[in-house]
Formats: sequence, C-alpha cells, structure tokens
Amino acid sequence: MRPIIEFCVSNLGHGTEALKNKLEQNLDYDVIEYTCLGNCSQCRFEPFAMVNGEVVAADSPEELEAAIDSKIKELEAWDNLEID
Repeated sequence: MRPIIEFCVSNLGHGTEALKNKLEQNLDYDVIEYTCLGNCSQCRFEPFAMVNGEVVAADSPEELEAAIDSKIKELEAWDNLEID
C-alpha cells in the first residue's frame, strides 16, 4: 500500500516545503498538499504532516523526515503481519 503523506500549506513556513518537495520525487508515495488539515493549534507551533491519516510531528523538518520514515516503516511492518 502506498503511503499517503499530507501537508498543510499553512505549515510550510516551518520549513516543511523542502521536505514536501523531496518526498514528491519518491514515486512510492502519494504526497498531497491541503490548504488546511484541521490541526491549526499544532500547525502554528511545529512541523507536522499526516501519514495515512495519523499526525506525525517533530521539532525540525529534518526530524520530521525521520519521523515520517519511521511511521512508514511501522505501517509497512503492520501490512506484512496482515499478509502472513
């Protein structure tokens, strides 16, 4: 299953735009930008994205990238368990 990674346009000021652009280059991901993801209080304070509907947040865009990678690996592990 291809991970869906969603970004809020209002959060791009936290440095997540470069990360969004990088992830868009990976054809294994569906990367979507929305005008609002409904997490306004969080959006103002830290970089975040949603991976398959789950909020992933961090203190910096670099840490967010690592957290997104970790979440994707976690989801892939669950998918593999379901298949076995």
